[in-house]
Amino acid sequence: MRVEPWLQAGKYAAVLMSQIPRRNGWTIAEHAGDRTPDRTQRLLNRAVWDTFAAMAVVRRFAVAGLDQAARRRGPAVGAVDETGQVKQGEHTAGVKRHYPGCAGKVANGITTVHLAYVREGAGHALIGARQWIPAEYLSDPVKSAGMGLPPDLAFRTKGQLAIDVLTEAFADGIRLDFVCGDEVYGSCTQLRAFLEARGQAYMLRVPSNFHLTVARGIKLTCKQAAARLLAGDRHWEIRSAGKGAKGARWYAWSWTAAVSPRHYLLIRRHLTTGELAYCYCHVPLGQVLSLSRLIRAVRSTAIPCLADGRVKDAIRRFRAVQVVAGQPASAGMPRSRPRWGRAAS
Repeated sequence: MRVEPWLQAGKYAAVLMSQIPRRNGWTIAEHAGDRTPDRTQRLLNRAVWDTFAAMAVVRRFAVAGLDQAARRRGPAVGAVDETGQVKQGEHTAGVKRHYPGCAGKVANGITTVHLAYVREGAGHALIGARQWIPAEYLSDPVKSAGMGLPPDLAFRTKGQLAIDVLTEAFADGIRLDFVCGDEVYGSCTQLRAFLEARGQAYMLRVPSNFHLTVARGIKLTCKQAAARLLAGDRHWEIRSAGKGAKGARWYAWSWTAAVSPRHYLLIRRHLTTGELAYCYCHVPLGQVLSLSRLIRAVRSTAIPCLADGRVKDAIRRFRAVQVVAGQPASAGMPRSRPRWGRAAS
């Protein structure tokens, strides 16, 4: 087995994790000590990788390190979320003109669904990802071929992509106390059914018009349930949702049970504006439930790696993991094209 691809991959990963301000073929080559970009281009275009096997090694390594640092304190949370990356041109796989949050305006970009492993007080790491590909590209053979997409790649919603990355994590033996996500994932019936079938606890944000059954034959939206069942101050507790940029974030919290003994609605109320946020929770039989435990988990609903303006840094470091694991990202390299694995069914 030739060692040159491994050595070049290590140099490329080191550049991606470095602090050089601009990354293109020539700056990467210069920082890596190469005379030209040819070696890195050859790595990205021609090297053959066992993507998912290598990613599993990296994932298990990251999780083991965080578990050791946590020393069994605090819940282990899997947080699913998507992030956008601005891209120029029309040939990057999956690029589409839309509103990526990182740009703050309509722009060309790609969207990737991430899974983060979070241990409170110990740290967090991105341990899985799937890029979302618009359906119109997969139905256009010419466009799909031009982007380098496999001809048999099927369209997957963001919720289905979350199932894919979670399936990989579970296959590696990773155990999660809770799975958290925002409304995109809480509204995905297929994702909720997948987690419940595995006996996996979750706490997923849902919109105010999400329906739940509060008694036999009685369905209410979250907004209606909060108004009818939680009127008055005696149903609420003031708890911190963790520290923010301006100190502790205090909210009023309450919860109510659904007709199912395993489902609950957790409600967070802003102390100043009165704005409500809702989380639909599933707690498997035998798992201890408390309001404090739910609040500790809800702090991880937004992936910490992708918050507080650190998106570019997190993605840069995750790209380095992808390179080592066999899923090279172009990072401005001309003529490079990303490798694609098959989505799990």
